[in-house]
Amino acid sequence: MAKNKFHDGPGPSQRQLRVGELIRRTLSEVLARGDVHDPDLNRMSITVGEVRTSPDLKIATAYVLPLGGKGQEDVIELLARNKSELRRMVGKKVGLKFSPDLRFRLDDTFDRLDDTRRMFNQDAVRRDLDE
Repeated sequence: MAKNKFHDGPGPSQRQLRVGELIRRTLSEVLARGDVHDPDLNRMSITVGEVRTSPDLKIATAYVLPLGGKGQEDVIELLARNKSELRRMVGKKVGLKFSPDLRFRLDDTFDRLDDTRRMFNQDAVRRDLDE
């Protein structure tokens, strides 16, 4: 069985976490200021919830969500279309020797939180928890 290099093992290193957070903040700033030369992307308010980096820091996966959750399909397409410009900006601001390849995924954290809340509110689960 093949291991997934992002989820198996001891977890991300301190360096991966630090670089991921630095990329997250930089992407958030760039998107909030509208520094990208794409008016369609600049019209959207995008939350960058998390950035996970590969152990060698060559790949950075950004988990994003448009404000209000509307236009989820569009936001991934727009970010992918502007990936090279975003990569260049991140590389310049973060100061890494090599700028990581950026990948964008929808952040489903809020959906999972809602599912968890619903689960805890079920009568059977509440009964089990009270025992």
